[in-house]
Amino acid sequence: MKKGIFITFEGTEGSGKSTQIKRAASFLRKKGRRVLILREPGGTGVGEAIRNVLLDNKHAAMAPSAELLLYLAARAQIVNEKILPALKAGTIVICDRFEDSTLAYQGYGRGFSMKDIEAVSQKLVRGTLKPRLTILLDVDPALGLKRGGRHDRMEKQSLVFHRKVRRGFLALAKREPRRYLVINTRQDWELTAKQIRERLGRVA
Repeated sequence: MKKGIFITFEGTEGSGKSTQIKRAASFLRKKGRRVLILREPGGTGVGEAIRNVLLDNKHAAMAPSAELLLYLAARAQIVNEKILPALKAGTIVICDRFEDSTLAYQGYGRGFSMKDIEAVSQKLVRGTLKPRLTILLDVDPALGLKRGGRHDRMEKQSLVFHRKVRRGFLALAKREPRRYLVINTRQDWELTAKQIRERLGRVA
């Protein structure tokens, strides 16, 4: 039985993750692999309930610490309920966001300690689980928000906040260049898909 592979897609709002995830999954399935697509927060009953709270505009006054803990709680559920069992069964798991989003949004964006986030995550949320490959779809936040609109609570954060998040993602990618594939999505989307397929071919 082939080993499971954990792949994550990251990026700021409007970076095109959903489209490229579908294309990546199709490519891998044509190679004969089983693929499970998940999203964060969400992917489980518990996670989707938490997602509704996190993104609801009615909760604009949510404390940053509550926001951080809710993201971690949703992740703890999806790791144990979905990701680990699928990997054990030899499935390729593609997740739309994972821990790097928390480091970028709540670490770089909100100012929480990166070391604290990583320590709590490793101890209580993901254990030793790390993505084999992380594809960062990079886009200027002003353009990304224009593409996707500003509908939910996180999308409606200030442009200054979203620019901090982008800098966070790029810093994380620089810290782990072997795990990350960074693609500027201002280029043609077909070229982006081609670059992703080439990298997937080397890991799957």
